Order: sequence, then C-alpha cells, then structure tokens
Amino acid sequence: MQQATFGGGCFWCTEAIFQTLQGVSKVVSGYMGGKTKNPTYMEICNGDTGHAEVIQLEYDPEQISFEDLLLVFFKTHDPTTLNRQGNDVGTQYRSVIFYHDDHQKQAAEKMIGDLTSEKVFDKPITTEIAPADGFYSAEDYHQNYYIQNDSKPYCMFVIQPKLAKFAESFRDKIRQELLS
Repeated sequence: MQQATFGGGCFWCTEAIFQTLQGVSKVVSGYMGGKTKNPTYMEICNGDTGHAEVIQLEYDPEQISFEDLLLVFFKTHDPTTLNRQGNDVGTQYRSVIFYHDDHQKQAAEKMIGDLTSEKVFDKPITTEIAPADGFYSAEDYHQNYYIQNDSKPYCMFVIQPKLAKFAESFRDKIRQELLS
C-alpha cells in the first residue's frame, strides 16, 4: 500500500469522491502544510495556521496508479483558483498535492505540464506541489462525513452533484458495489 495526500478545497467533498475508487482502502480527512502542531478545525478556519484541508489516502498501486489518482484530483476540483474552491475562500482551501516520494513529485509536475500544454483549463493552474509533512487527522465528526450525513443540505446540494458528475467520467474506476 502507498499513501497520497491531496488538498482540493473542502475535505468533505474530496473524501467522498476518493472513497468510491477501486484500489483505495482508506481515506482520512485532515490538515497539512502549516506551522501549528495539532491544529483544530477552528484554528484552520481562521486561516492563520497555514494548513490546507486535505485527504490522506492509502491505495494499492496494482489496482490504481498515482497518475489515475491525479486525474481524479484534477477533474474533481478547480485547480485554477488560488486559495479558493467555490464559496470556500482562504489558504486552507488551496489546491495542493503533498508528495510522498520523487515518483509522486515528478508525476504531479508532469500532469500539470501536460494539462497546461493541452490547455485543459482556461486559466493557469495554481496547484501547489510540496513535500508531505506533519499530517494531522481532522476531528472525528469530519471523518466519513458524506457517508454519515448524506441527507444534510450541504451533502445533497454540493457533494451529491459532484459525485454524480464524477461517476459520469470515472465509472470504470468506481468500486463495483457502488454502481448498483
């Protein structure tokens, strides 16, 4: 098993998407990239700690490649808005890939280069690429948020449409038991 860490805005949305993927065995919402040790959600929300909301996942590279994870990451958020995703604004919502080894760093750089040269996005990609360091799990009520709260308005009006759009493009990567 290997690890990957992505920040693509609100971790509730990102977690819900990556939990559906074949080859992903664990997804934990948390914080990375800041200066405060053991930050809380309230500290993160103030934007003073420097952390991003992230997901850290474990995956089997024989079932899903890091490059496929990158494709999912770039397809499911806007990597062209600096420190923002939709209505969520602040450095904690920045687009970031925290790499765990040289392969991940090179793959992320190549993916951004390819997406840029192919003009996939209308604006420049602002996704940060940084070494993974100091992951802190978010509070328990943030874990498996969509699974436990799918009838809450945020889940119904923000996460469910994202999941539906995601399923259109990545049906072959979704766990079979979720497709029925």
